[in-house]
Amino acid sequence: MNKTLTMLALLWAVPANAAFADDEDCFVPMADWRPRKKVAEIAARNGWSVRRIKIDDGCYEINGRDAAGRAIEVTVHLQTLQVIEFEYDSEDDDDA
Repeated sequence: MNKTLTMLALLWAVPANAAFADDEDCFVPMADWRPRKKVAEIAARNGWSVRRIKIDDGCYEINGRDAAGRAIEVTVHLQTLQVIEFEYDSEDDDDA
């Protein structure tokens, strides 16, 4: 049930952010950035284990694993904390 709710939440979030899909850069003034701690809370709510949270192309990028243990990369807007992109990483990326 929890996995179903998580997937439904992700499916809901992606279309809501379709406007960001064409421009993945989310540059906003540093004063408007939300704290990294809030990004970690998003990951925890979704059952993701976080290996690293970094800034990439002006967005937060979460590298870690989903609740099933698959490698993921999630792009989150710095100011709105909306999930812009969610993708499964190939295992080869982790070894590089």
